[in-house]
Amino acid sequence: MADRTAPRCQLRLEWVYGYRGHQCRNNLYYTAGKEVVYFVAGVGVIYNTREHTQKFFLGHNDDIISLAVHPDKTLVATGQVGKDPYVCIWDSYSVLTVSVLKDAHTHGVACLAFDSDGQRLASVGLDAKNTVCVWDWKKGKLLATATGHSDRIFDISWDPYQPNRMVSCGVKHIKFWTLCGNALTAKRGIFGKTGDLQTILCLACAKEDVTYSGALNGDIYVWKGLNLVRTIQGAHSAGIFSMYACEEGFATGGRDGCIRLWDTDFKPITKIDLRETEQGYKGLSIRSVCWKGDRLLAGTQDSEIFEVIVRERDKPMLIMQGHCEGELWALAVHPKKPLAVTGSDDRSVRLWSLADHALIARCNMEEAVRSVSFSPDGSQLALGMKDGSFIVLRVRDMTEVVHIKDRKEVIHEMKFSPDGSYLAVGSNDGPVDIYAIAQRYKKIGECNKSSSFITHIDWSVDSKFLQTNDGAGERLFYKMPSGKHLTSKDEIKGIHWASWTCVIGPEVNGIWPKYTNITDVNSVDGNYSSSVLVTGDDFGFVKLFKFPCLKKGAKFRKYAGHSAHVTNVRWSHDFQWVLSTGGADHSVFQWRFVPESVTNGILETASQEGCIDSYSEESDSDLSDVPELDSDIEQEAQINYHRQVYKEDLPQLKQQSKEKNHSVPFLKRERAPEDSLKLQFVHGYRGYDCRNNLFYTQTGEVVYHIAAVAIVYSRQQHTQRLYLGHDDDILSLTIHPMKDYVATGQIGRDAAIHVWDTQTLKCLSLLKGQHQRGVCALDFSADGKFLASVGLDDNHTIVFWDWKKGEKIATTRGHKDKIFVVKCNPHHVDKLVTVGMKHIKFWQQAGGGFTSKRGTFGNIGKLETMMSVSYGRIEDLVFSGAATGDIYIWKDILLLKTVKAHDGPVFAMHSLDKGFVTGGKDGVVALWDDMFERCLKTYAIKRAALSTSSKGLLLEDNPSIRAITLGHGHILVGTRNGEILEIDKSGPMTLLVQGHMEGEVWGLAAHPLLPICATVSDDKTLRIWELSSQHRMLAVRKLKKGGRCCAFSPDGKALAVGLNDGSFLVVNADTVEDMVSFHHRKEMISDIKFSRDAGKYLAVASHDNFVDIYNVLTSKRVGICKGASSYITHIDWDSRGKLLQVNSGAKEQLFFEAPRGKRHIIRATEIEKIEWDTWTCVLGPTCEGIWPMHSDVTVVNAATLTKDGSLLATGDDFGFVKLFSYPVKGQRAKFKKYVGHSAHVTNVRWLHNDSVLLTVGGADTALMIWTREFVSIQESKLVDSEESDTDVEEDGGYDSDVAREKAIDYTTKIYAVSIREMEGTKPHQQLKEVSVEERPPVSRAAPQPEKLQKNDNKKKKLVEELALEHVFGYRGFDCRNNLHYLNDGADIIFHTAAAGIVQNLSTGSQSFYLEHTDDILCLTVNQHPKYKNVVATSQIGTTPSIHVWDAMNKQTLSMLRCFHAKGVNYINFSATGKLLVSVGVDPEHSITVWRWQEGAKVASKGGHLERIFVVEFRPDSDTQFVSVGVKHMKFWTLAGSALLYKKGVIGSREDAKMQTMLSVAFGANNLTFTGAINGDVYVWKDHFLVRLVAKAHTGPVFTMYTTLRDGLIVTGGKERPTKEGGAVKLWDQEMKRCRAFQLETGQLIECVRSVCRGKGKILVGTKDGEILEVGEKNAASNLLIDSHMEGEIWGLAAHPTKDIFITASNDGTARIWDLCDKKMLNKVNLGHAARCAAYSPDGEMVAIGMKNGEFVILLVNSLKVWGKKRDRKSAIQDIRISPDNRFLAVGSQEHTVDFYDLTQGTTLNRIGYCTDIPSFVIQMDFSADSRFIQVSTGAYKRQVHEVPLGKQVVDATLIEKITWASWTSILGDEVIGIWPRNADKADVNCACVTHAGLNIVTGDDFGLVKLFDFPCTEKFAKHKRYFGHSAHVTNIRFSHDDKYVISTGGDDCSVFVWRCL
Repeated sequence: MADRTAPRCQLRLEWVYGYRGHQCRNNLYYTAGKEVVYFVAGVGVIYNTREHTQKFFLGHNDDIISLAVHPDKTLVATGQVGKDPYVCIWDSYSVLTVSVLKDAHTHGVACLAFDSDGQRLASVGLDAKNTVCVWDWKKGKLLATATGHSDRIFDISWDPYQPNRMVSCGVKHIKFWTLCGNALTAKRGIFGKTGDLQTILCLACAKEDVTYSGALNGDIYVWKGLNLVRTIQGAHSAGIFSMYACEEGFATGGRDGCIRLWDTDFKPITKIDLRETEQGYKGLSIRSVCWKGDRLLAGTQDSEIFEVIVRERDKPMLIMQGHCEGELWALAVHPKKPLAVTGSDDRSVRLWSLADHALIARCNMEEAVRSVSFSPDGSQLALGMKDGSFIVLRVRDMTEVVHIKDRKEVIHEMKFSPDGSYLAVGSNDGPVDIYAIAQRYKKIGECNKSSSFITHIDWSVDSKFLQTNDGAGERLFYKMPSGKHLTSKDEIKGIHWASWTCVIGPEVNGIWPKYTNITDVNSVDGNYSSSVLVTGDDFGFVKLFKFPCLKKGAKFRKYAGHSAHVTNVRWSHDFQWVLSTGGADHSVFQWRFVPESVTNGILETASQEGCIDSYSEESDSDLSDVPELDSDIEQEAQINYHRQVYKEDLPQLKQQSKEKNHSVPFLKRERAPEDSLKLQFVHGYRGYDCRNNLFYTQTGEVVYHIAAVAIVYSRQQHTQRLYLGHDDDILSLTIHPMKDYVATGQIGRDAAIHVWDTQTLKCLSLLKGQHQRGVCALDFSADGKFLASVGLDDNHTIVFWDWKKGEKIATTRGHKDKIFVVKCNPHHVDKLVTVGMKHIKFWQQAGGGFTSKRGTFGNIGKLETMMSVSYGRIEDLVFSGAATGDIYIWKDILLLKTVKAHDGPVFAMHSLDKGFVTGGKDGVVALWDDMFERCLKTYAIKRAALSTSSKGLLLEDNPSIRAITLGHGHILVGTRNGEILEIDKSGPMTLLVQGHMEGEVWGLAAHPLLPICATVSDDKTLRIWELSSQHRMLAVRKLKKGGRCCAFSPDGKALAVGLNDGSFLVVNADTVEDMVSFHHRKEMISDIKFSRDAGKYLAVASHDNFVDIYNVLTSKRVGICKGASSYITHIDWDSRGKLLQVNSGAKEQLFFEAPRGKRHIIRATEIEKIEWDTWTCVLGPTCEGIWPMHSDVTVVNAATLTKDGSLLATGDDFGFVKLFSYPVKGQRAKFKKYVGHSAHVTNVRWLHNDSVLLTVGGADTALMIWTREFVSIQESKLVDSEESDTDVEEDGGYDSDVAREKAIDYTTKIYAVSIREMEGTKPHQQLKEVSVEERPPVSRAAPQPEKLQKNDNKKKKLVEELALEHVFGYRGFDCRNNLHYLNDGADIIFHTAAAGIVQNLSTGSQSFYLEHTDDILCLTVNQHPKYKNVVATSQIGTTPSIHVWDAMNKQTLSMLRCFHAKGVNYINFSATGKLLVSVGVDPEHSITVWRWQEGAKVASKGGHLERIFVVEFRPDSDTQFVSVGVKHMKFWTLAGSALLYKKGVIGSREDAKMQTMLSVAFGANNLTFTGAINGDVYVWKDHFLVRLVAKAHTGPVFTMYTTLRDGLIVTGGKERPTKEGGAVKLWDQEMKRCRAFQLETGQLIECVRSVCRGKGKILVGTKDGEILEVGEKNAASNLLIDSHMEGEIWGLAAHPTKDIFITASNDGTARIWDLCDKKMLNKVNLGHAARCAAYSPDGEMVAIGMKNGEFVILLVNSLKVWGKKRDRKSAIQDIRISPDNRFLAVGSQEHTVDFYDLTQGTTLNRIGYCTDIPSFVIQMDFSADSRFIQVSTGAYKRQVHEVPLGKQVVDATLIEKITWASWTSILGDEVIGIWPRNADKADVNCACVTHAGLNIVTGDDFGLVKLFDFPCTEKFAKHKRYFGHSAHVTNIRFSHDDKYVISTGGDDCSVFVWRCL
């Protein structure tokens, strides 16, 4: 039996013993059918307890570790471990997969939960971030994902009463989640004082935000909202592992073995202690509970399942048992009865009844059991232990017979001899000991030749011999019982073995794959009666082989289910069953054996998903009886579509070489030429490796492809329309059922599929991101909504798309060998079939994945390579064409019959209404009836049948057919030779198009007089083409070898052809008959040229590095040109026929003189003067500019120059045809480039009159004909190539504001970095030195003085809460278009810091949106009436979110988590308001389009390498938008899920160049206006520049606004206010006339960043943070908002008696603000950045400290300078005036505090200063009596000094007694509690205590304002926190009467006013 076929018999999983209790929880439930669902190993089990039956779900490929049941209790979700783990949702009745969720988790899926209506599923991963995902599981679509927690998550649950709320818990945390848009946001539960922070193991959600959770210590924690409100202590005495919620209430189960039931309010109902019941035991631990009506289920740690009926709670039923933790290795079957015994590391031995599927006995041992064996009569049982001993038990009562320990290492194998006299025991020590049973197990022999541990032993039938296998892979034989080593081959040959469990030996060679010698197979057992062998291996498979199987790599059937290692397999005594044990999953599987007689091909169809059938991928080592592969198929299967450089890599290469070469001094680059090319016609059709790629469209045109071009060909006109959207070879094409759209798939690193319209040639959708290398097969679904595609990656991935949306619906691995065809089932949208190399698979979509079944061949046919497939008209029937020429007919997945159809493979098949048409390699087209019973007609494709109207000639009769389609009364056929023919039903055939066959095309020559050209190719043909309107092949001639070059003689009568073997021939150009031929060279001939005029000489260049010169008339070689050091690439004659120019592969440019070939050195200046007959060379100074930056020698393959010497065309290795103006001097000239060829353009030639350019592509075999378009005709058409690389090196203009903005780096702005450079230990980490006498007891006489001076006249009241009331600020300095009207101009909306602000214009009151976590960078308002007042904002951040919210009620409508790293700097809604586009400040400046309501990302793409400032949708479109930025202008189209763009084309306008563009507006008829950095506005039509509005502003045009109602446009820019000009202008719809407005801001230069037009009003935002309103009629401007300009605000002081305050900022101004009227009262320009401010106690004066060390004192009323002084060089950090108005204290960065006496008038003499200050000063406070000052420093130290001497006070008791006039210090024991736990990242910056002395507010580097009680002496004190500032809060103060808090921001330049409540 040397065949390697698989056995015909089968196994079927019948029972699984076990339940996974360890490391899992909540994995046991009742289904709707009252069955029990759980899992073990990799199997989902449905157990019917009433009928004692099991069903299995086998869709996983590794251990299942999580399970959830759908609310309908029918569907089940399970999650697994593994590298790419997935979740299956399956039906508990049919156990079939409904959906697969994949590609989101790594490591494993730890928890699962359905929401209350069952639409969504939450999953938690086992990765380091414990990722949480939310799925729309029916679609298999990921809705949202977020980092779960830094530690393990144990449970997750949806709130059944609130649709978007979830709770998760785990190690030391509980988190409450909200889902909004695509954003999952978590808030941590606050344990507070109510309970200990500890691990929460399980949870359940109840009404009204209540959550119950089970904790590690056995308590139940009850949460309301985020807060722990109470605990139910001692609910269990140890951890609560499981909690189950149902209508009746809650059930909990814990480590204490108890189940407790609670009512719906969590009041206890009852308690059941399973340890106390009769099956109970000490240490029983419950991992899972379920409660349904009067029944409970409990699953234990030790793999048992109990069912409890509540009425009889003391009698729980044990319904399932299995081994517990520890590996399971020992397995033996009873010799006479259906019993089996297992022994495990859990130290138990268990006896199972195979007939009843039950455990009948269990015996616990002292030690782990690793092997077992029954004696031949079944009376005794031997156990091998881990400690090297073995024990023999009597089976009937399990009592011990003997216990012997002769070895130290584990006993892994033991067997009784068949005659019952001996026991052989093999240990890991290496020997096998033989014991005599009759002598009470006396040791009588030892086999000790093994060098390693014993793995398997078998006895011979006569008990005289023993064979062993060991760990070293040796097989040894011994004589029994002595143990003598046996070596004689003959003797060994004759032995008959009683059992076969060895893995080594000729009989079991086949279990090892070819070329391996590994130890993966753990166990085998042979079944002699059925000649079948079962094996168990390390991959979790149980396999069946034929037995014996002698040849390596035999076929098998394999069965999955065990997760990792299958440790043992055994046949039952009567061979009815196979038993297998799993190591780590410690489960026992019982498989029913189905012998061949029963199978007979029927049962196979019902096989389950887990039975992976015999011809499984792993076992494809050619079946011995598969016929040889057809040569064409073999060749095709080996084509490798890999490219060294994919088109996608070019921009990157360009960038790299730019960076490398940027040191090159910049030279002026040559301009691009004026003329352009248009692709007119392409000769060729790709048939050699593609199929089914030829169709009729609706209008009867023919669509097909060649190279990177898809062609729509009109048969009537013989013309072509071309789709040029691809940039590399198209490999597949299919047509929509409506016959109007076509899908084409190409080669690429990320291979794209385009769906396009055959009428308009517009791309409707571009599908990317799923396929690597290429797309080899496509098919639309019958309804046309979906598209199936197959990729060329190693797994031949299959993807199912919703192509209009551009979304992948589902994906799966296809097959390891090439798939040729995919077909969608016309009757069921979710079914597919694929065929390929030895493969046919039937697919069913399930959620985001597919399940597959292989075709079942039965006895009818063999597994064949299938080349074509079709569905029939009858449901369930599939017809496939095989490589043998047979048609296989399938019903469902079963082969019904085969029909012989062709000689050789059936490459093409097409189904018709009443039958089929097929085409084969035999060149025959056959028509069939609908069941392939009759062949109705055949057509042989022959030259004789060609009609006269054919556009060419057949190369040979009966060409191999690759594509067939029917329509319009004809059959359309595509052949492997690149011909397309149309067959009339009556017989005649017309050839429509043709091209070269497979092989590279290099040779190309244009006829000197006629519109004719010749090509020669590696396909060994020479062809002559007519180029007039006829476009056809005139003649073809087969050559003995392929050729690489050809040339016409000057009179056009002769044609020379150079061949690849070094020979060349000259043929008659009309008849293509030979004239002469020569063979002088060995290497290929690379170029050949006749000299001019009479054509006297013929020059022949070869890869031998020589050029030979022949005299044409005498046919003699007359000269040889020597001197080139490499192969010759190009040659050209001068016009006199004397001089030859030669290029070589070493980049040499050489000159030789004819006829002798003498070499000349010619200077560069001379070369230009020579008149050349032709120019095809690529080297020399006149061609320098054609070489791209990233090039090596061979990149440019060919060039050709027009006769007038003005236009040079080149062809290169990237598939581009380029046009240059000649001469091309200087490096990297500009050009126009054209795509069409795929990889290499090998040759280019102008036709004799220069009107047409001919190009040939190497491997793409295409000959392309381009017409030259002269400048004059171009203007009208405005269609051009993709412009050349216009990433113009010229400067895009300069403006300081733009330059600054371009350079802003937002990463440094992202939070939590200290704004000050502090050093030292943070206060909350400092150790307090304990003073000797801890504070003396206070005597009644002297009460301890107050900490803080109180204002006694006020009621002391506590501040409970802060509410944000007003913000002074508007972010104009780096944002634009962020200011809008709302509600018809009643409100305005803008942003500053992290707050979105809505201000009512009539009342001036503000309301806020505060959900952002950092600076908002952009804001936009939805203009669609359906979404009134819907606003979107986004922010800085590492993973910033876009928030869409309602401006009126501030509700978040959707949150979009972006991957724009660093931040989002512009957003805009589409015309319908449904889409949102965003652009990031990440390095790629990526652009993303969202469907914001679902939170779904539609499309995303890198926008530009430099900053993009604005991206806006056209006001009438949801698919067109425009982006502008630094030297950047792109017009985008959203096609499905892809973004396509066209760069703006400036064309040849003299006054225009690509500028940095800053703003966009739109006009009718596709007009776009963009504002440039130089003040011009550029006007575009489509993507072409049509005119300029010169100097619309004198400076940059920062903003433009298009009014939707009347089309008027407002612009804003940077401008000096003059009479005519203004920084704001209103324009008509075409931007021809305008009106200017001055803003009365009083500044020299006005810089407007945002404009918006309402009813008769224009809203203006400036760079300096002002917001104004300008009336259109009267041009009056009204200031609405004033704020600081860019710069941190540090100085802040509140007036001592009035509701006013002052701020001082780095912008060089101090401003006084009114708290009541919320407006700025006054401002003063200080000339330097200011750092601090303080009022005098009487409020008359204010002191301000500056960054340059100066300080000034101003009079408050007039803001006039009273005095100033500069004694320090570095910044003044704080300044204070003493309560008695005498002293001024000035604290600086130079570690000093200076005192000045104010009573001495304006001289400001320093009268003292403090020494010993360890670091810079942060804050200072005077004591109430003005005698002391406390100083806080940058070293986290607080010191007290005397005033005015400055001596430090060190006496602690004295300090204790001081009463302070104010407290702003962040240091000191009184305020230790304000420092948070996470202060190691960043600091608390400022603090202020109320005048009432009861509260303290702080501001910190996290942007938080916090409110504490004062004094605050406990660490990490409780507080309330308020958001609004972005990163740093720099200063904070209470107003004089504690009614307000004022806080100032660092980076956000804003002042916040909070009301105290």
